[in-house]
Parts: sequence; C-alpha cells; structure tokens
Amino acid sequence: MSTTAAIGLIAVFVVDLINLFYISRLGEKEIAAAVGFAGVVGFFHTSICIGVTIGITAVVARAIGAGRRADARCIATSSLVLMVAVTASVGIVTLMFLHPLLRALGATGDTERYAARYLAITVMSMPLLGVGMACAALLRSVGDARRAMMVTLGAAVATAVLDPILIFGLGMGLEGAATASVISRCMLAAVGMRGVVVRHHLLARFDPVRLRADARLLAGVAGPGVLTNLATPVGAAFVTHSIAQFGASAVAGQAIIDRVTPVAFGLVYSLSGAVGPILAQNLGAGQYRRVREGLRDSLLFMVFAVGVAWLVLALGQSLIVWAFSAEGPAAALIHAYCSWIAAGFFFVGALFVANAAFNNLGRPLLSTGFNWARATLGTIPFAWIGSHYGPAGVLVGQAAGAAIFGTLAMVVAFRLAARLGPVQDADAPLEAAPVPEAGSASALAVLMSPDGEDA
Repeated sequence: MSTTAAIGLIAVFVVDLINLFYISRLGEKEIAAAVGFAGVVGFFHTSICIGVTIGITAVVARAIGAGRRADARCIATSSLVLMVAVTASVGIVTLMFLHPLLRALGATGDTERYAARYLAITVMSMPLLGVGMACAALLRSVGDARRAMMVTLGAAVATAVLDPILIFGLGMGLEGAATASVISRCMLAAVGMRGVVVRHHLLARFDPVRLRADARLLAGVAGPGVLTNLATPVGAAFVTHSIAQFGASAVAGQAIIDRVTPVAFGLVYSLSGAVGPILAQNLGAGQYRRVREGLRDSLLFMVFAVGVAWLVLALGQSLIVWAFSAEGPAAALIHAYCSWIAAGFFFVGALFVANAAFNNLGRPLLSTGFNWARATLGTIPFAWIGSHYGPAGVLVGQAAGAAIFGTLAMVVAFRLAARLGPVQDADAPLEAAPVPEAGSASALAVLMSPDGEDA
C-alpha cells in the first residue's frame, strides 16, 4: 500500500520539483521565490483536501470492513459532493484575499506580483484537485492501491509533458507553469473518477435526503482531519515568513528544500495514507491484534525509509545546488538541510504514523491536538530563536520542535492501541464489528468508538 501510494506521490513531487527547475532557468530569483510563496498557499489548499480524504478513507473503509458495501457507496457519493463544495468555497475566499495573504507571508514587490499571477490561474481549479484526491482515497479504501497510484501518476505525467512546452515552447513562462498545473488537475479528476465509477462501482445514486447524515458521519473524522492538516501549513507559513527576512535568495533556497523533501521522503508521506485503511478495516472487523501489529510495523518501516532518504540527500546535495543554480544563502541553506537537518524527519514521520492511528482508531482530536502543538509550540518559539542564527537556524528550530511532539504522539498512539479490545489471533475467523445505518442516531458514535460500543 505504501509503495504504490509513494510511486504516485513521488511522481507528483518530482514533477513539482522539475517545474521549479524549469522556472529557475528563467534566471530570476524573484520568480523562484514567488513559487515558494505560492507553494505555501497551495499547501493550505492541499492540506484541506487531505483532511477531507482522511474522513473519507476512515469511514468508507470501516463500512467495507464491516461488510456494508451499499452503505459505503452512498457515503462515497456524498463525500464527493461535499469535497466539491468545500474546495470551491476555499478557492473563492483565497482569490478574494490573495494579496493580503501573500504580504502576510512576507512577499513584496515583484515577488508578490509573480506569486499572485501564478495563484490567480491555479486557485479556482481546487475542486478538480479535491475530486481527484477523494477518488484516490476511495480506491485505497477498497485496497486498490495500484489504481490509486495511477490517479496521481497520470496527473504527474501530464504536468511533466506540458511544463517545458508551455513554459519554454510557447514562451508563457510562469503562466505556463500555472496552466500546466490546472490541466494536470483535470487529468487527476478524470483518472480518479474512472477507477471509482467504472472499475469498482463505488458511487451510488446521489440522495439529497441522506446527505446531511453522511456529512455528520464524515465530519466526525474529516473535521478534525482538516484542522489537523492545517496545522502543518500554518507552521510552514511562519517558517517562510521567518526566512523571508534574509532575502529572496533564502526564500528560493527554502522553496527548493520544500520540493526536494517530499521527493526524498515520499514513502513516509504515503505511509500515513496507506496504513489508515489497513487499521480501519481491521478495526471494523474486530481484529485488534492486527491493528497493533500494523502500528508497530509502520513505525519500523518509517525509520528505514527516512534513513535511506537522508543518506541520498547527504550524498546528492552538491548536485541539487548545481541543478537549481543556487548561490549564496540558498546554497548554504540546501547544504545545511541535506547534511544534517533532514535527520529531523524521523520525528515528522513518527507524527505521521501516530496521526494515522488517531484518525482511524476513533481519536481524531488527538491528531488535531498534536499537529497544532507541533505547528505552534513546536515551531514558532523554536524557529524564532533559530532565526537569530540565520536561515538554517530557522530550520533547526523547526526540527527540534518536531522531535518533541513526534515522540510524544508516538507514545500516546501505542498506548491507545494497547487499550483496544482483547488480543485476538490474527488467523481467527473475522467477526465484523457492528456498524449501524449511516442515518441512525448512533452511527457516528459506534463508528468512532474503538471498541465498537456506543460512545
């Protein structure tokens, strides 16, 4: 599940990295910095979509694990309608306050103008992004990891092909990169809908009457999930604002790091989405021993993945600096990150795994609390102190906060798993946990309770 998800994710991240590579070849550090600021705003958008997909995955996978496929199909339909409504609303609000948002992040002059031009093109394609991500979540909910991978892979290929054509071939520059992003989101939604509708028949006829009940059911996980995922871009926004005081070159270096990191740690990013359906299905089936084993094994997998990625970054740092023509503060920041700051991703990965456990074991508010604690108490004071020692100090401070809260979250996740029902033999016959109709009053309480009893 993690590997196939990582292939799709890394493909998207690689294309995003190539996109910045092409833009850096335009020869203006202000444009590269603008993409960095636009990326922070886009990070908020993606985080909202991820939060909603967390609810979709948890609720649909649990219903499927409990043998209620018809109910899962109705919830899946409602989830797509709600995703479109949420993402369209966010896109409109962002467009209304675009320049104030960019100035709050520290963008000024030409950098602000370039970032606004880029976002003005991409921001209203948010519903396409949301539908594509929701479809990938639905495919993971039924265990079809390969097709979930193809959703993001198709979009990545479209961007990779269109970027050089639009940026250089047609001479569109920054606007070409933004246009390629919109077209790739069209591909994302199209491939996702094909897998959900044609292959798995996961959508039922839309029923406006049950939309409210399904919305409450999804909101039980998606609401905290959105709040949880918004914490990360809030922390990233403060880090970007702190680095902006060191000039456009430093911001450009941070933009490069922001795109190299998900490529290097793609397996870790995908792990939280992959382990979620596994934990949820086994919880729905009453297989508590498998839930505990899944949590333990995912942590071990994360440690191995981070170690390999850190080694690759350390060995390839000079190549990264050369490829993006980084100089001065940008080059120094990249070297510092690849050499030793990247090791802090061990604790970010631990937080990812813990969040997956919280969201799928009926304790989503724990995920929200830990993510916000890390984004505020674990970022703002540490990054502020670090800023007194240059842009690299900001990243060191951010990593120190992640170490504290990532460790605490993992400890709580293991304690939560230990308190599940009695240990059951993994080879014992499955006994589905009771899951009521989505429209019943106790549906949310039962689905969100880890032992299957009314909360």
